[in-house]
Amino acid sequence: MNRVVPGFGLSLGITLFYLSLIVLLPLGALVWQAMDVGWARYISIMTGARTLAAFQVTLSTAALATLFNAIYGLALAWVLVRYEFPGRRLLDALVDVPFALPTAVAGIALSALFAKNGWFGGTLADIGIEVAYTPIGIAVAMAFTSIPFIVRTVQPVLEDVAADVEEAAATLGASDLRIFAKVIFPAIFPAFLTGASLGFARSLGEFGAIIFIAGNRPMTTEVVSLLTFIRIEEYDYPAAAAIAATLLGMAFVMLFVVNMIQLWQQRRVGAGD
Repeated sequence: MNRVVPGFGLSLGITLFYLSLIVLLPLGALVWQAMDVGWARYISIMTGARTLAAFQVTLSTAALATLFNAIYGLALAWVLVRYEFPGRRLLDALVDVPFALPTAVAGIALSALFAKNGWFGGTLADIGIEVAYTPIGIAVAMAFTSIPFIVRTVQPVLEDVAADVEEAAATLGASDLRIFAKVIFPAIFPAFLTGASLGFARSLGEFGAIIFIAGNRPMTTEVVSLLTFIRIEEYDYPAAAAIAATLLGMAFVMLFVVNMIQLWQQRRVGAGD
């Protein structure tokens, strides 16, 4: 049988070469550097008060941003797929802006908007809500940079959900909420989970958009990526490698768990069919 891309061996070899050069080699160097730290030094680095505080801030704000994006991203994908309205194509294009916009520019813009003298920050400050230079600001920056992951993973799956399935459920007397919970959401759940996990992973490693709006106060608004950068500036490469490798391991564990959940969901759906 003819293949669209001829030469499987050559194509696979080139693919693996570039994958190793661009992805595996840097990650391997990071892990190797972290292993040179030694177990005792690694425990000392990771149990330091500043490191633990940075991880606590990063994980909590990333979870908050992911929760917001899970709800808002799903709603946005639904609107883009199911409704026709003026400006729909423009709104669809704007979803990709966080991908194209330099994260530093995004951080400066968010700082200007949510500072106490900004358009949004002044109004929020009047009711006692401070965004800039607080963990809330970090979550806002993370949500801004990761929202496309959920929208772009859910959107094509929603487009493939046949409308006649919903119509059949409606003719059987199911309410709109029940149709969504029992018919639509199970179909888009794997894509939804993938988008949420990718957004969370992106939030964990976000740097440029955060440093301008976070305030970067140790123990309060300092994230792991910034702490890693600080350790590099201090020429403490072992500590930077240990922190970065831990963050990398957490991301891998999360993606592994997500893949296992997706596999279980697919097997459950297949058994039900």
